[in-house]
Amino acid sequence: MEIKIRTLAVIVLTIILSACGKENAMPRQGEKGALSQEARRTATPAGSAEFAAWRTAAGSRPDVDTRLALDELAELERAGSWYQGLALTESGIRENAGDFAGAVAAAYKEIAWAYGRGLIQKEDLEQGLLNVRALKNEDAVSSAADAVLAFSREQWAEASTSLGALFDEPEEPDGFGRWMILVCALEKNREDRLAGGAYKAIRARYVNFPEYWYRGARAFHGVAAAEYAERCINSAPQGPFADECRNKLADYTGLKSEDGVSLRTKTEIETIISQSLNAGNPALLDSLIPLIALPDNPYTVYALGALRSLTSVPRYRDYFNEQASASKGRLAERLSYICRG
Repeated sequence: MEIKIRTLAVIVLTIILSACGKENAMPRQGEKGALSQEARRTATPAGSAEFAAWRTAAGSRPDVDTRLALDELAELERAGSWYQGLALTESGIRENAGDFAGAVAAAYKEIAWAYGRGLIQKEDLEQGLLNVRALKNEDAVSSAADAVLAFSREQWAEASTSLGALFDEPEEPDGFGRWMILVCALEKNREDRLAGGAYKAIRARYVNFPEYWYRGARAFHGVAAAEYAERCINSAPQGPFADECRNKLADYTGLKSEDGVSLRTKTEIETIISQSLNAGNPALLDSLIPLIALPDNPYTVYALGALRSLTSVPRYRDYFNEQASASKGRLAERLSYICRG
């Protein structure tokens, strides 16, 4: 057994940095700044000297201290303080402790977060797993990589069997391996109430993880599915799961699925309006015009009320009047309503 310390973390970091250097994998406008703010917000305590001290020493400390380090990482995640790079730390700690299957799962967690936020493409995610799979030094690495590859490729039956043998740890019911197992269960049977209840119970640890919300939106029904879809969009509006979740919101609100492309969540509406006001630029509201044109639905109604309050500002009133003059039908009526303030 000759796996170098943090080999898995290095492989994953290389994949992410390489992918982010590609023009088609860079964060879209607005996403990069949001991620930077999130990283700053979560810099404490994860970026503190105390955190760095036990992270550096974790490989040479007794198992009980390694467990403590992993518990502290888990608590950071449950507090909503996850940031890009945290799972690499977890992978390194697990690898140093000889938990190679857990190290692979943590490495996958890192690239799954990057993919969910639109920082890398699907092929980059799979290439990262294939690179991990190429480590022939340890059977546990290969077995775990095969299991996670099956999960990534949505081969649910195979993934469920393999992941269940590797990661079904009762002492950490909200661990990433357990999350993957629950996803498999719900993708195979969306009426699995036991898996559904367990999935909802672990949401605190994955509150900022787009794929957690996406898988829930696929698995659940009614208002629960709508909530999960909206949370998925809010966590990564330009990510790979947002479009399908917009379509789900369209279906839930009685619109056609194809209307989903124009839907914006309440959080997105507020963000767009705030950005426009901060910049003093009404043109930044252009992305809300297709939403206003949709048939009645809660998101359009919310946008109308929010935009109507802007007409007290002359330049915004002029903007809406110009838009109304150039529009027809329902959109013109809605814009005229906004102009009346």
